[in-house]
Amino acid sequence: MKSELLYGIHPVFEALAAGRRRVYEVYLDKEKKSRRLAQIKSIAETRGIYNENIESGNLKTLADTIGHQGAAEMVSPYPLVTFQDILHTVQGQAATYFVLMLDNIQDPQNLGAIIRTALCVGIQGVVVPKDRSASPTPAVSRASAGALEHIRLVRVTNLVQTIKHCKSRGLWVMGLQQNAARSIYDADLSGSIAIVLGGEQKGIRRLVAKNCDLMVSIPQLGTLNSLNVSAAAAVAMYEAFRQRNKYSMFDVHLSK
Repeated sequence: MKSELLYGIHPVFEALAAGRRRVYEVYLDKEKKSRRLAQIKSIAETRGIYNENIESGNLKTLADTIGHQGAAEMVSPYPLVTFQDILHTVQGQAATYFVLMLDNIQDPQNLGAIIRTALCVGIQGVVVPKDRSASPTPAVSRASAGALEHIRLVRVTNLVQTIKHCKSRGLWVMGLQQNAARSIYDADLSGSIAIVLGGEQKGIRRLVAKNCDLMVSIPQLGTLNSLNVSAAAAVAMYEAFRQRNKYSMFDVHLSK
């Protein structure tokens, strides 16, 4: 039985909430008390999952980190999907695709932060290469505040071939590149789209960029020459989100 240990309040809770993994055991810090920890314990007990209150030091040893926030759980491996699974999630002629492709994002913190934003804007699937890319590990789930547990993620052998497949299905493939002449704010992102972002050091690889329909940049002022990739991803995804949902840049939505 293959398993791995998730740690952190949000990953532990979201894995239970998403129901995409088998949860074998739940461990809670007996010295910590919070509403969310109580919810985790209640869900585990309701589902008949073994749960145990243990000493904080033992939980630190088990999770191999002090960042466990009082919760950990033994779960089945992350449930990867296929690219066809992502395409099949969108039903109906009026529906449009909204996909994110990450070319060699190797930092787990960056991958987690990007996935957290992707879930917020309704990305239907995240595509990463099998090689030279961060994997969907417990560290990524922790960095994503548990968003990884809900997102559909694909690992592909050949990102260029996946881009070509996207284009054959009617998706417009837009790459984000620092020196691209066209601003992202001048691009139409309202239809079926795949947004491509490159790695922390070298950006999008040449062949990947060559197969994109359009390359755009994010306008910047100041002396720094680039945004962090997770920040750039957030800007790009939210601009697409704004256009797809027909929000004005100046709209303010207040809940009553």
